[in-house]
Amino acid sequence: MSETSPRLRAELEGIPTYKPGKPATADGAAYKLSSNENPYPPLPGVMESVTAAACSFNRYPDLGCSALVEELAERFGVPPSHVATGTGSVGVAQQLVQATAGAGDEVIYAWRSFEAYPIITQIGGATSVRVPLTTGDVHDLEAMANVVTDRTQLIFVCNPNNPTGTVVRRAELERFLDRVPRNVLVVLDEAYREFIRDPEVPDGVELYRDRPNVCVLRTFSKAYGLAGLRVGFAIAHEPVAAALRKTAVPFGVSHLAQEAAIASLRAEDELLGRVGSLVCERKRVVDALRAQGWTVPETQANFVWLRLGERTAAFADACEQAGVVIRPFPGEGVRVTVGETEANDIFLKAAEAFRRGI
Repeated sequence: MSETSPRLRAELEGIPTYKPGKPATADGAAYKLSSNENPYPPLPGVMESVTAAACSFNRYPDLGCSALVEELAERFGVPPSHVATGTGSVGVAQQLVQATAGAGDEVIYAWRSFEAYPIITQIGGATSVRVPLTTGDVHDLEAMANVVTDRTQLIFVCNPNNPTGTVVRRAELERFLDRVPRNVLVVLDEAYREFIRDPEVPDGVELYRDRPNVCVLRTFSKAYGLAGLRVGFAIAHEPVAAALRKTAVPFGVSHLAQEAAIASLRAEDELLGRVGSLVCERKRVVDALRAQGWTVPETQANFVWLRLGERTAAFADACEQAGVVIRPFPGEGVRVTVGETEANDIFLKAAEAFRRGI
């Protein structure tokens, strides 16, 4: 019998669907705390840059994001050839899988961690090796090092980890990097780097400098508040950065995104103030939850994690009924973004009421 539909790659079968944070609704939950977005508007100068850039919609953007790359290289003190851009850090992560792994290869990551990892690994045709978090919801780096084989091509370390907010500190991370073979690429996914206040958590850019097999991912989506423009970047040694440029979607980062990112980098003082305010709110939220009796892992990101098991869906429904949308991971727990003070207050009241009803 002849086939009646186009032949598609077998690897696409069973790929999990990426689940975005549920939006707020005009007639329901007024606040969205489900996507780790920055509640503040664009930084000063950003709207002006984007408005000016809008006059050139009829032209393709700079393929190499040259001005942005130069700005990033100067900001981080690295050669421009060590910087590669993409459509958010998740876009760059997918490029890394494409550049390193295929059929028969393995990609290691903690679980639960960023839900895009299994998706981009399977799309690339590689095999996921998931290593459970510790009982404290932290990366088990020793266990991750123990599962490295000659088929391992790539390792993701999400620091702070999404969705738990937990971190791995310098000593344990350096021990781990020392154990990983030099021909295996280790990706330090630091999408929430700006929110870290623990001095024992290393800056991945400093670790990359003398380790050619370390690549650092960053994004403008979180602290910088450019989630809707999709621009992220990697800092890596030349062979890896060059491979990222080869696997990039041509013209993937729009001209508007490039100009907005440059303007955001130049408004760092304002950025630090906003991040500082969110960190203060984070402490308030965590302290309040613990006072209510919740077990909350230490978070260094702009969200908190509550492990709820079979009560996850009920808790998410209760929050939505109260007026805030959060991010449930069915059967596991919820991730709640630290947002506006008003939104955080609604969430805390909902959490307290749910706790009393248990």
